[in-house]
Amino acid sequence: MGTAVPKEQFFYAFSKTNEPKQTVASGATVVIETYDCFQNQIQSAETSYNTVDWNQINPATGPIYVEGAQPGDILKVKIDDIELADQGLLSTGPGLGIMGHRIEDFTVKMIPIKDGKALFNDRIQLPLNPMIGVIGVAPEGGPVNNGTPGAHGGNMDTTLITTGATLYFPVFQEGALFGLGDLHAAMGDGEIGVSGIEIPGKVTVTFEVIKGKSIPFPFVENNEGIAVIVSKETLDEAAKAAVEIMVDTLLPHTDLTLAELTMLFSAAGQVQVSQIVDPLMTARFFVPKQILEAYGVKLF
Repeated sequence: MGTAVPKEQFFYAFSKTNEPKQTVASGATVVIETYDCFQNQIQSAETSYNTVDWNQINPATGPIYVEGAQPGDILKVKIDDIELADQGLLSTGPGLGIMGHRIEDFTVKMIPIKDGKALFNDRIQLPLNPMIGVIGVAPEGGPVNNGTPGAHGGNMDTTLITTGATLYFPVFQEGALFGLGDLHAAMGDGEIGVSGIEIPGKVTVTFEVIKGKSIPFPFVENNEGIAVIVSKETLDEAAKAAVEIMVDTLLPHTDLTLAELTMLFSAAGQVQVSQIVDPLMTARFFVPKQILEAYGVKLF
């Protein structure tokens, strides 16, 4: 296997000033080890809110400098594999997530991972959906805390970012300065309690620098289709921007009018919620692969 990046090489904010921990060529495959979003601080359901250092949240392993990546390029990142630890955790509490105004105590539930299932309790075994919450590149301007999503990626908390998916990021800084963390063994769209099943692990990715094309926000592609992931102040703004970006991206590749493509997307496209609990809200607009194939479209 290619280069390995240990979890001890991490950062708390995506930034152009972060010193690269590894330098790799376009085409390289890298194994990236991660802490969970609490930097492995919580090892017991008895953990109290005050014993957690809330400055040590959402560490992302990296950054990784990808040779040849320049501002205006696209960084393609294929998720080859996600390997999970054998135990994760769920947590919520006062002021956290959608129900935080009604929850009185910080609550932690340890979740064993066994035989491909997450054991919630004696009655409920949840199917695993290993996915990456925080993933991205250095932003265009100043530092962005890992807990906040944006055009650079970051804490997008998108369930489609899983094994076999391919992401496309706009490159804002030389080398892209890529990093990832905040793995989940499973997470529902919205992440309404402010945590999925948080878990350490290892992610294997393959990088490729794409020249001559640019995008305003990250895209994610899988066997079913492609989506653009947009984060804004409100969910409404994020969803509307995602639709418009996808329309503008696909329209030049077809012989359809704007009205025709809009009607097609209204019939077959999907507005989907990624998360509604971070400092910015994240939505995506998904287009089935059938539509791309009908016009022989390869966006990237």
